[in-house]
Amino acid sequence: MQPKDGKLVLIGAGMVGSATLNALIALNLLSEVVVIDQNTDKAKGEVMDALHTTAFAYSTNVTIRAGSYADCADAAIIVMTAGPSIQPGDTDRRSLAEKNLAVMDGVMRQVTRYTRSAVIIVVTNPVDLVTYYGQTHFSYPAEKIFGTGTLLDTARMRQIIASQCGVDSKNVHGYLFGEHGASAFIPWSMVSVAGVPLDEAPRVFGLPAAIDKAEVLDETKNAGLRVLKLKGYTSSGISQSVARLVKALVLNERCILPVSTVLAGEYGLTQVAMSVPCIIGKNGRERIIEVGLAPAEHAQLEACCASLQDMLRQVGLAGPEQ
Repeated sequence: MQPKDGKLVLIGAGMVGSATLNALIALNLLSEVVVIDQNTDKAKGEVMDALHTTAFAYSTNVTIRAGSYADCADAAIIVMTAGPSIQPGDTDRRSLAEKNLAVMDGVMRQVTRYTRSAVIIVVTNPVDLVTYYGQTHFSYPAEKIFGTGTLLDTARMRQIIASQCGVDSKNVHGYLFGEHGASAFIPWSMVSVAGVPLDEAPRVFGLPAAIDKAEVLDETKNAGLRVLKLKGYTSSGISQSVARLVKALVLNERCILPVSTVLAGEYGLTQVAMSVPCIIGKNGRERIIEVGLAPAEHAQLEACCASLQDMLRQVGLAGPEQ
């Protein structure tokens, strides 16, 4: 069935799913949003609550309803947020991975009954493992399934640097590469503030001292855990990350964003999903950008790969099914 422009299916109506639903409606770019959750009452409640916002002048008259996996048949975009999230004080990543890989298995078995044409955005954590499983075990087109990866981490890094320089965070450029997790790293050779290399920021922006790169990386990687500890869950940042990706898809922006995707030889790496800069357009992840990394940075990328492959082995996913 031909995908219907402007139709999005949101799988999961929990804290992240709810925030994502509101962020997507606020885009004013979608014609139809269908919410699926195994708790049908929760899905109906979120839909009812969201529908009430369409009466305001700034909102488009988007159709919002609870539905079923059959609605994926003509969806242009599917957003996967289902599955338990990490809880405050929880350090057992393997347990979370096993639970959410089982959730992803069930979701993909349903989705692929109806479509292999929709672009799937994976949000569920650990996002790199879940994305890898979704792409490699269901014959889903590689360019049409990717994870949010380090997009939120990148936004956090930009905001941290911008606050030190006293500028708009949209003027900070650079990415986090690798895992959405402990082994992520920043290729500092790519980071600039309005074109100004980071090492020149103190002179240009009148800073009292050089920006502490190790501190920025540490604060960036721990930001999510800090929010989790203070608030009990994270929702705003990740929902806006999803909205950013959906906007890029709907408008065919062909913007470059870091997303988690399965590598097939890019950067000399295979059998892993991790975040690298990619062109995002109407067809999904249209191209992986292989930027020139310094030798030390490439070594960090290889370390990310090794860390993620170790986790894949722990959960029995050492390589794709043949």
